[in-house]
Amino acid sequence: MFGMLKNSLFGNTEETEYKLLSRETKDGVSFEVRRYDGAKYAVVLSEGRSFDQVTGELVRKLLMYIGGSNEQGEAMGTAAPIIVTVYPRNDGVLSRRLVVAIRIPSSYQLSPPTPTDSAVKIEERPGMTVYTLQFGGFAGETEYRAEALRLTRTLGETAPFQRKQYFCCSYDPPLKPYGRRNEVWFLQEEP
Repeated sequence: MFGMLKNSLFGNTEETEYKLLSRETKDGVSFEVRRYDGAKYAVVLSEGRSFDQVTGELVRKLLMYIGGSNEQGEAMGTAAPIIVTVYPRNDGVLSRRLVVAIRIPSSYQLSPPTPTDSAVKIEERPGMTVYTLQFGGFAGETEYRAEALRLTRTLGETAPFQRKQYFCCSYDPPLKPYGRRNEVWFLQEEP
């Protein structure tokens, strides 16, 4: 627990690097298209509870892992963003299935420490191109759904992105009171 707090409050946060492919504004809404390389992530899955009910608990599990609750006792530093994969129903409401992930910091990518919590898994994720919409404030399911709808309307019906899932991203610790950064990512379908 101390490692998690020390990392969150005093550690350096390693932001996941990406290549900016374009920055666009359409109908007054600014968004980016980015390319992320493949990497290893620590992930936790939840089924049966809503986004707002379970994300805090799942994020804590991941922060505990990178804060030193692993077999090697390695405090790895912090990484951003926390990425929550959500699966919207046809009416836009999020299903009760989500996957919370945090990128393993670069210096541990080759050999991530082994999690002690059986709920935490290490997953190799492929590279991806995403449409990204950034917004501020404290974000829960309502805010992410609203921003996802705004990005959907901005991109239009013919944009090549996956509609069965999207990513809700948070870059800040929960105690940061202002200047918060959140994003919605839509996974671009590869040609």
